[in-house]
Amino acid sequence: MNDMRHRLARCFSAVFPDLRESDVYRANISTVANWDSTAAIMLASVIEEEFKIPVDYDVLPQLVSFDLMLDHLTSRSEGSA
Repeated sequence: MNDMRHRLARCFSAVFPDLRESDVYRANISTVANWDSTAAIMLASVIEEEFKIPVDYDVLPQLVSFDLMLDHLTSRSEGSA
């Protein structure tokens, strides 16, 4: 789980390069000024590339924080195992 968390943090940093490392794990749509629909799609694409797990684009509008994205990834990876 820590590896997944670290890898997700790298994805967030790639999409939101101005986000301080200490803020990545608390990132959410309210605290990241650049987090809009375009950034959400870019983040999903980076995550799909990194994890080789498809992001469910139907639930993407609900994945509005680092923690929610991590939960989604965890459930997707467990479902594909």
